[in-house]
Amino acid sequence: MLRLAPAATILLFVGPVAIGLAGVILPSFGYLPALGGDSISLQPWRRMLAEPGLLTAARLSLTTGFAATALSLVIALGFVAACHGTRMYGRVRHMLAPLLAVPHAAVAIGLAFLIAPSGWASRLASPWATGWQTPPDALIIHDTLGLSLVAGLVVKEVPFLLLAIMAALNQLPVERSLATARTMGYGAVAAWGKAILPLIYRQIRLPVYAVLAFSMSVVDMAIILGPTTPGPLAREIMRLFNDPDLSQRFVAAAAAVSQVLLVLAAIAVWRLGELCAGRALRVWLSDGRRHVQDRAIRWPVTIALSLLLTVAAASFLAMALWSVAGVWRFPDGMPDTWSLSTWHRLAAPLSLPMTVTITTAVASTVLALSLVLACLESEYRRGLRPGAHVLWLVYVPLLVPQIAFLFGNQIFLVALGLDGRWLALIWAHLLFVLPYVFLILADPWRALDHRYSDTGLLLGRGPAAVFWRIKLPMLVRPILFAAAIGFAVSVGQYLPTVFAGGGRLPTITTEAVSLAASGDRRVIGVYAFAQTALPLIAFFAALAVPAWLGRRHRGLVSVTR
Repeated sequence: MLRLAPAATILLFVGPVAIGLAGVILPSFGYLPALGGDSISLQPWRRMLAEPGLLTAARLSLTTGFAATALSLVIALGFVAACHGTRMYGRVRHMLAPLLAVPHAAVAIGLAFLIAPSGWASRLASPWATGWQTPPDALIIHDTLGLSLVAGLVVKEVPFLLLAIMAALNQLPVERSLATARTMGYGAVAAWGKAILPLIYRQIRLPVYAVLAFSMSVVDMAIILGPTTPGPLAREIMRLFNDPDLSQRFVAAAAAVSQVLLVLAAIAVWRLGELCAGRALRVWLSDGRRHVQDRAIRWPVTIALSLLLTVAAASFLAMALWSVAGVWRFPDGMPDTWSLSTWHRLAAPLSLPMTVTITTAVASTVLALSLVLACLESEYRRGLRPGAHVLWLVYVPLLVPQIAFLFGNQIFLVALGLDGRWLALIWAHLLFVLPYVFLILADPWRALDHRYSDTGLLLGRGPAAVFWRIKLPMLVRPILFAAAIGFAVSVGQYLPTVFAGGGRLPTITTEAVSLAASGDRRVIGVYAFAQTALPLIAFFAALAVPAWLGRRHRGLVSVTR
């Protein structure tokens, strides 16, 4: 059975995406017998092109996607180059886990609470600095250029890119290369840029493409922060899918295929930019200049990352404040009264979404961990060395826009009679949990010293006993960390829940996004805070269990660190 695990897992990765794309491409050409489409036609494409505002929506997706990806990459690379080996680098490394745990929708809601005209930042600065006695008449949230959406994406994607960069650094002789460059007289940033950057970028290329694809096709953050008339393309596609007129499903399918083509074109343009930048950087790499004075680079990126962390923390705090706020008039910086009445009032409505969220997250995470561990163990026992193509397969669900294949998956689930069932919801979440669990766990598993396993085998233990009694206990820390990441990814899923759940299985994320436009900040704060608290609890558990084990088996934990 273990030999079949890699093939089964790859089938699980690629199969649903292929089925989903087929289920969108056929309706985009008019073929969907269930809705009366019995022949191939270009009519859906003609109707899509006639839709008002769709070209503007596509332009918004491109501009916000490129801006968020470029800003996130510059901040992440700049910070690592400027602060590698410093105390701040170590502190930020320890803060990545909680930042990654916060779902995208919660980040967007918290940011909206912070930067809105009547938001917390405006209240703290009024009236002593601004003179405002009432909220200013300014369009900050849902601005027409999508700047607030870009800001939200940057807050969420920088930690992901930092994690990818730091993981890639573990595979290179960074300290030795930097020491050599510094002894030749290069400044700290120049040494990192000339000795490490060319090696590191090829390893983080796929995560960068994933960020670009996600930024161009995100729906929940676009609903909360993005422009509305029109919104980014993915949001407009969602509107078409939800149209009461069922014939609009054909138009939505054509628009979803357009979203895939747009993302592919954007990745091709980004790749072209990489080639041009590579040619330009060759001159800089070989010009021999040492750039000893690098404060002009060090300070801006340090300030940018510090500002980002401050915004993230303030956003979370704003959610918490609104969830327990009583009377809070503008421009007061803090509530006049405090109350838990909103929590009491929402205790019953919260129970079903919380139950669905927790059970789905636990089930999909356990399944993902089982499949990934089976694949890695099979890889070890068969002596396989997976190439770059395996990474591309792992990234398939992250590179293909969700909106482009989840509708096709929904048609497939309806045909199987599984639409709106808990099993379908777990399956949909597993598609996105499994890649993250694999990416987090693969490197620590492969880096484990195989002499421990060999010693167990020499002492007469079988491969299964070595797996259960030696490898798993030694890798308990990365396994629990991967489980916490998987749990957080599941909690944050919006579109897979909407399509697979069919509106009958609400989660805390779908409820928070639905309530985001309600205007009742206390209710939104309760849902957003609960949505954020679940992954954070999982991460604290992932930290606490190894620490508890460490007190009982000190020698074992020292090996797994």
